[in-house]
Formats: sequence, C-alpha cells, structure tokens
Amino acid sequence: MIQRIKRLLGIGKPDPSRGNSIIVNVEKLERRVALLEDGVLEEYTVEREGDQNIVGGIFKGKVKNIEPGLKAMFVDIGLDKNAFLHFWDAIPAALDSGLEEIQREGRQKKQQKKITSKDIPDIYPIGSEIVIQVSKGPIGTKGPRVTTNISLAGRYLVLMPFTEQFGISRKIEDPKERQRLRRIVQKLSVPEGMGIIMRTVASGTRARHFVRDLAMLLEQWDEIEEKRATRPAPACIFQEPGLIERTARDFLTDEIDQVLCDDAETTELIRDIAGKISRRAKRRVHHLATGHQPIFEKVSIQKQIDEAFSRQVWLPCGGYIVIDETEALISVDVNTGRNRGSKDVDKMILETNVEAAQEVARQLRLRNIGGLVVVDFIDMRHRKDQQTVYKAMKDRLKKDKAKTQVLQISPIGLMEMTRQRLNESLRDSMYEPCPYCQGRGRVKTPMTMSVEIQRRLNSVIQKHRDHVGDLIVIVNSDVLNRFKSDDAKLLVELERSHSGRLIFRSDPSLHRERFAVIDAATEKTIDQA
Repeated sequence: MIQRIKRLLGIGKPDPSRGNSIIVNVEKLERRVALLEDGVLEEYTVEREGDQNIVGGIFKGKVKNIEPGLKAMFVDIGLDKNAFLHFWDAIPAALDSGLEEIQREGRQKKQQKKITSKDIPDIYPIGSEIVIQVSKGPIGTKGPRVTTNISLAGRYLVLMPFTEQFGISRKIEDPKERQRLRRIVQKLSVPEGMGIIMRTVASGTRARHFVRDLAMLLEQWDEIEEKRATRPAPACIFQEPGLIERTARDFLTDEIDQVLCDDAETTELIRDIAGKISRRAKRRVHHLATGHQPIFEKVSIQKQIDEAFSRQVWLPCGGYIVIDETEALISVDVNTGRNRGSKDVDKMILETNVEAAQEVARQLRLRNIGGLVVVDFIDMRHRKDQQTVYKAMKDRLKKDKAKTQVLQISPIGLMEMTRQRLNESLRDSMYEPCPYCQGRGRVKTPMTMSVEIQRRLNSVIQKHRDHVGDLIVIVNSDVLNRFKSDDAKLLVELERSHSGRLIFRSDPSLHRERFAVIDAATEKTIDQA
C-alpha cells in the first residue's frame, strides 16, 4: 500500500514490474507506447513517420454517389478511397446502452422530426457538402467508415455539437458518485443545441476540472467551425492528436502509477500535458536514460512484444492457444499441450480453458484485432465449468476500451464474440503478405512440384520435338533431390520420349515453386514458372 502511494505521488525509483506503467519509446522513424500491468504487456501501439491517423478526424466532404441497394453513400474526403457512409450513420444517434441519459434543468426536451434512412438521400443529395467524422479507419481494400454524429473527446467530457443529449458512463457504478456527477452536468453552461457525455475517468473529479475541459472543447469546436466555413470541400477540418498526446490524454489517469520515456523532449511534452490535468500526474512522468540499450529491452518487455506476432501462445498451465487471422473472422484454438499432470481430467480442462479465456481477451487487446472472433475451447462436460470460463472472459474484457459482445459457449464448445475494430491490426500494420506464398503461409511440396514439372516437360517435348535437342531444367534443390531419388525412373522414361538429353541443374536461391526449361543450344528459355 505504501509503495502504491509513493508511486502515485511520484516518490521513489520507478519500477515497471509493479503497478500500472506506460513505457514510451521515441525514435526518428517510429514512436511506440506500451501499457504494462504488473510487468505484463496489455496494450502496444506504434506510430510511424508519415502515418496518417484519421480515426476521430472531422472532414468536410462531398457526396459522390448514393447506393440505395447498400443503403449507403460514398463521400469524397480528399483521400485515395472515398469514405463509406451508411444511412444509419447519418441518422441522429441516440445514446447507447453504456450511457445514462440526464435531463437538463429548466429545459424541456424538444420534439424533433424523426429522420429515417429513407430521408437521407434527400437530405444529402449527390454533390452536396457534408461534415462527417471517421469512425473506422481504412482496413485492407475498404475505405474509411464515417458518421455525421460528430463528437469531440476531452479529458473528462465528450462534446456532441449536433445533439442536445446529456449522459454519464454506466461504468461509474457508485450511486453517490453518479448523483454528484448528475448535479455537475446539470449546472454546466453548455450552448444551446449541444450535448455532453461524462467519461468513466470523470469519477472523483472536481467540478472545476469539468468547467476547464468544457471550455477547451468549445474553443476547439469554434476553430473547427471556422475551418468549415472557409475551406472548400474536400478538406480535413480536425485531426486527432498524435500518439504521444493521445496517450497523455486517455491513459494518464489515477490508475497509472508511472510513465517512463527514453526521450527528454517528449518527456517534457507529456509533463506539460499532464500538468494541465493535475500536478500530481505531472510528478509521475519520468525520463529514463537508457544509453545505447532500447528502453523496451531495459524494462524487459521486448520478448512480450515479439510474442504478439506469434501464432502460438503458451499458457502458464502448459496449455497453449493458436490464433489465426482470416478475412472473415479471427479463429482461436485451445489445446492442453503439456498440461497433463492432473489426475482429475475435468479440473485440468477447466484450468486450461480459464487461462485460455483470460489470455484470448489480453491478446485481442494487445494485437488490436477485432471483428468476429470464434474461440474453440476444449470440450467441457459440465455447464457450471462453461459458465466459469464465460465469466473469466467477461471479467478480463472489462479492461478493454473497445466495445465487445460475448455469447455463451455453444453446445459444440465454441464461444462467439465481436470486438470493435477501428484500425488495422498490429500484424497488418507491421507486416505485408509474403511475395512467395501470397499470404497463404504454405508452399507446394517437392512431390507436387515434381508432378507439375514433369507435366510441363512432356508438353514442351511434344510441342518442340522436331527442332529442339538437349534441354536444361533449372529447379530448386529440394525438387532436384526428389528427381534423383524417388522419380529417377520416370525421368529416364520421359527422356527416352525425347530426341535430346534432359539436363537437370539446381539453384538453391530459386523458390521451390519456380523452374525454367532452357534450350541448351540457343540458351533461350522455352518455358518457366
């Protein structure tokens, strides 16, 4: 407890292995932020030089075309791909179930004309200008997804310029605290026609902080309005701050014990942002001089980062999970692995599944993967055990800021869930498909290549029988080994059907699925793959 108080006050030597820590690495081409909980990596974000983070950005766009069949329109916002605006995202949104609506003092709720999806093409015809906010970044071949329901996130509040709704996050559970926040919300001087939402971090915050936060948001909105009035479409009129500023705004809460950064200038920037929040928060930001050793290696988390790209993840009990990202969904397979010590099989399976559920929730957050997720747990006989695993998953997902929905384990042992996906996953942002296997993750076997090459050779011999003599066949070393051993007799028979010789040569640098057939006399390539 004493250590916890010391960390909160910024006293003593920082220890990333205890409490909640943010580690910031700043380099010329890349900035990296890691969130640790008792030394365990929970979130990892990378921002590279030249990257354009458009999620949360507000654009003045122009409607390019309307697709009634899709119930959507495409909006030119000045990017390579037009933004996708579904009719539902153009309807004024009601507060979601995660928020409690607050009635403002002295104001009657206006009865506005209800807008339906049928009205949207008339409100925004082709060629009209529209102000939208990016809710989901471009992923793969898809362009960004946008909404007309604009919101500006502050430290404690979210300003909604186009709706009068007031709300409080339901994650604040204390009834007395909720009542206190309701009174503060009702007294805030919010302009007519605008609404605000109190974020979860608002819990325990004094009223003056809300007044300051609201003033900053309104000032920000005035700047956006000015750009909207003066800039022709398409134009970006607001962009979310960079990774470092976002980290300081969203993560530097009372739950964070320390921030360690390896760059002195960036440390001062974080301190300045933290100072606007509280002096106590400013004292928790430290510059960690690492010399030539990278900060992530110094605090021993580089190995955990490397594991975030592994297909297989080991569990403490000896079991493991296998994660595969596909176009349609994320599939996770749970295996007992080395966990075979317990005589009680049901207990061993439950232990593996509970650890797997907790690790899956962590990996989804760490790898920033979302969409539809299917987890294949080891079959459990008792419904009580299934409920234990389901509860373990739900409890672990409470730490995740992305919206998730989890269904009960099905009769065949599958758990289906969805996770909000705003940007490309960590893997997609840092890797590209292999130029050899085109992302299949597989190459043809030597036997498969032997069959295909023999088939092509037979076609070449039949086609050039009269005017080609000796043929040189260049193949991968593995394929040549197959030719010399298992398929030697077949190649002798093939050579007998040809007037010249078949000369096989290996090239270790040649990809296994590539080969070339060359006329020995002219040295011209007759066939290749």
